[in-house]
Amino acid sequence: MFDFDLFVIGGGSGGVRAARMASESGARVGLAEQSRMGGTCVIRGCVPKKLMVNAADFGDAFEDSVGFGWSANGINFDWKTFRQAKDREILRLEKLYRANLEKAGVCLFDQRAEMADSHTVRLADGQSHSAKYILIATGGAPFLPDIEGIEYAVCSDDIFLLDTLPKNVAIVGGGYIACEFATILNGLGSEVTQFYRGEMILRGFDNDIQTHVCAGMRNRGINIRLQCDVAKIEKKESALMVTDKSGPVGHYDMVLYATGRRPRTAGLGLEAVGVALGKQGEILVDDFSQSSVPSIFAVGDVTDRVNLTPMAIREGAAFVQTIFAANPIKADHNNVATAVFTRPEVGTVGLTQSEAEQVGQPKIHVTRFRPLSGAIAGRDENVLMKIVEDGDNGRVLGVHIVSPHAAELIQLAGIAIKMKATKEDFDHTVAVHPTLAEELVTL
Repeated sequence: MFDFDLFVIGGGSGGVRAARMASESGARVGLAEQSRMGGTCVIRGCVPKKLMVNAADFGDAFEDSVGFGWSANGINFDWKTFRQAKDREILRLEKLYRANLEKAGVCLFDQRAEMADSHTVRLADGQSHSAKYILIATGGAPFLPDIEGIEYAVCSDDIFLLDTLPKNVAIVGGGYIACEFATILNGLGSEVTQFYRGEMILRGFDNDIQTHVCAGMRNRGINIRLQCDVAKIEKKESALMVTDKSGPVGHYDMVLYATGRRPRTAGLGLEAVGVALGKQGEILVDDFSQSSVPSIFAVGDVTDRVNLTPMAIREGAAFVQTIFAANPIKADHNNVATAVFTRPEVGTVGLTQSEAEQVGQPKIHVTRFRPLSGAIAGRDENVLMKIVEDGDNGRVLGVHIVSPHAAELIQLAGIAIKMKATKEDFDHTVAVHPTLAEELVTL
């Protein structure tokens, strides 16, 4: 007889969804979380980041309002006031996560857990609990390279806890996290230099998105240094000196590393019980999220499949359906819409142009234009909309948007792609005018 039917290690979005659904189905469920309930997304990721984006966007709104006849003199941003408001909201959400778990009957353990054997977890206080199934949902952690002076740098987890905003910041990395924080801090008044060792930021995104966002960021005053890799960081009195491969570059109040995240599997005892791991430490799972050990499953970023909060939630729900409802479901990782909250904002779903060209001869439809509000405000920032069409059957393979509210637009485009809509379907849809989105049906 096991203590629990399911024991979940990790209280992030995927683990919480699985624990709650399993418990509501009648299973005896335990969950251990060593930090705060809600995981990366709620505590140190999507939610506080989006609140910071909102804060930065107000600066644009005040500036643009002048062109519409408003007077916006004497407007100032106070980081401490914002941080207090942000912390209150995160605390509210954390309490909500906990309350929903408790309401569902999940037994919570506010401490670290690790594997003792294939059916047993050992808690930090020495207690052990057995379970028929164990679900690993520990997410990921920021990766910091082993360079001289790395101890002086901060990571993306730290940015939400700053007492003061840096006046002059260096950001290392070219992925979506680095680019998001570059534009956020720039929008809040910091002078930003971004270092990236690659040829262009946002590797893996459509080429037009990459170049359009890079130009937009530079137009906002961000100093983007491509093909430039930081070699060391030195503390010089009250500043940090950054040196790249060619020599000293400059002095900064803060150096933020956003060079990706790695699955959080170290110290969980997974190897000892036979769980197979990948090159980055990710738990290798099948289509049903089952590891190489039949009783152990994993969902979310710890598997390094599609590292998005909604995907972790879907994986957790599919796991419960498969194991506790006798309804085998595979989480669908194809054509997942996503957003990058840079400024300008990105929404993307489906194949990029280069991906489509590898499998066929796609038709490409692109438009760039200045939105109506930008013309009145005098803001020199264009919108990009792009549709990748299958050249053989007209099916829309990908939609890529850089514009205000791109995240809101791409959600609906994602539905169309899931339904296998064609470019003709888009063309036959009457436009809503005047909107940004109408360009998707008039291209």
